[in-house]
This record gives sequence, structure tokens and C-alpha cells, in this order.
Amino acid sequence: MKDRTVVITGANSGIGKAAAYRFASEGYTVVMACRNLEKSQNVQKEMVEATGNDRIDLMTLDVASFASISDFCREFKNRYEKLDILIHNAAYFNHGSKHRLSADGLELTFATNVFGPYLMTSLLLGCLSKSEDPRILHAGSNIIKHFFDPKKKIQFEYVMGKKKDPKFSVYKMYCQSKMALLMLGFKMAEEYKGAGIKVNTLQINGAVMSKETLKKVTPGYRMVARVQNLFFRPAEYMANNYFEICTSEKYKDITGQLFNDKLEIMQPASGQKLGIFKDIKQTVGTAHYPAYAENMEIREKLWELCKEVTAERIGAEPAGKG
Repeated sequence: MKDRTVVITGANSGIGKAAAYRFASEGYTVVMACRNLEKSQNVQKEMVEATGNDRIDLMTLDVASFASISDFCREFKNRYEKLDILIHNAAYFNHGSKHRLSADGLELTFATNVFGPYLMTSLLLGCLSKSEDPRILHAGSNIIKHFFDPKKKIQFEYVMGKKKDPKFSVYKMYCQSKMALLMLGFKMAEEYKGAGIKVNTLQINGAVMSKETLKKVTPGYRMVARVQNLFFRPAEYMANNYFEICTSEKYKDITGQLFNDKLEIMQPASGQKLGIFKDIKQTVGTAHYPAYAENMEIREKLWELCKEVTAERIGAEPAGKG
């Protein structure tokens, strides 16, 4: 796999780190796209020593910053001719933190989890199109189960940073951003099908949180997370799912799908009330995702908003090698 290259955002901890190890151990050229270079350099060194693979590159990337994304993509095109796999793993979820804006004046959660991946993908399309088997994977979350509530919706009026939700919480915005990322994945699959680029999403239903991650959340949620850690699978479990979806011949021609943790393709719910027990079973199960994700009007609105927000950056970028 020396001629195949994978970019993983947030590859210095958690599932991203475990995935980087897996790809590196299988002989792939791995590009760790990370914000914290000091921490990442230690992980990179450990990974090279553990896998014997010296083709583990480390590049600076802050997914919340359009300038950082543009710089990363420009440098990637200078170093590499093509890109085979792009994994949008990084996400912002500092539970309990206050309303914050990105460097571009956007709500930070949405900027990191939605607008950033859209811009990065757009700028790397040329590189992906040169691969014989280009695949993109979005790291989703079972937090979207809240959208089984028919009253739940993406509050677009609050994602631009100009207005603050009076009932703002990072948890609430994280939920909306992960639904938006799923819908973005569905739309990307349609848009990029002609170029042979497959786009899928993996619904993550939890992984053991590291000590570093636990320190970032409020004391109350920290206690809950420690209890959850007793039941969650290790990061390597989901990392192996990343690897399978992005490399297996079984999924080579599959695009525009949401996979659960068992790598089964999830189906959209009907959106109809099924009765209290069936509704509960559907919500806690992993066979269906909320019908909201199939709302084509919302998908188009999200797509146009992503294009509008990033237009200046995309238009300013030279073609480069990609």
C-alpha cells in the first residue's frame, strides 16, 4: 500500500490516533492532520517506531480555521500528487463550554464539524480524482438520535455567529452539527459520484474517552463519562471500522450510506409514530436514522450555505498539483 495515501484529521488522539496506527501498520502513507503539533510529534514518533512505517507525515491543521485549511491543502498538493482516502475524524465538543466563534466569525462547533470538512474536501477534490479508488469517510455520531423528535431541527439562524441561541449549549449544537455532517455526506455522494469519489458516514456510538479528553469537560459530565467508559468499546474498534469502510473491496462501490458500528447500512426511519415501545426501540437501536436526514430541502439549504460561506476561500485557491 506504499502508493496509497490517507489523510486523517485529529489523528493524535482517540479513534483518529488508533486509525492512523491501523493504516500505518498496513503500509499506507498516513498524513496526520493535527492542530496540536507538540503533542502530535510525540505520537508520530511512537507510531513510526511501533509500525516500522516511516511514511507517517505530520501536517498542521485547525479544522475550525479556513486559513489553516487552505494552508494545509496547498501544502498537501505540493507534497503529494494524489489522495486516496480522506477521513474527517476531528470534531469540536467541549461539553459545558460557552458560546464561541471561529477565526472566521462562525459558531465554533458548526465551523469545525461542518464548514471545515466541506472546505477541506472541496480543496482536495482534484487530488482525490487522481486516485483509482477515492473514498471519503465522515465520523458521525449516534447523538443524531435526538432528531427522532419531530420538533428537532438544525437552527441555521445560529450557525453564522451573528446571532446567539439564548438556550445555547455545545451539546445541542454538536447534535445539530452531526446531523448536518450526515446530510452533507449524502449530498457529497450525489455531487461526486460522476468523479468516482465515494462518500460515506460511520455512526459512532461512543468510545473510551482519554484522560486528556476528560479534562476538557465539566466535572459533572466527567463523572458520567467515566461511568460510560466502563461500557464503551476501545478506540481501536471504531478505527478498524474506519479501515474496513475505506479499504475493503466489499465497500468499493458503496456511496451515500450511513453505517452503524457493526458495519450494517442503516435505513431512514419512516418519520411516523410507531407506538411508544417501537419508538423507543427505534431510538436506542442502530438499524434506522431519523427521517429528518432525508429532507431534501434542508440538504440543499445546507449545501448552498456551505458554498456561500467558503466561496471566497475556494475561489482564491490555485489548482496546484491537485
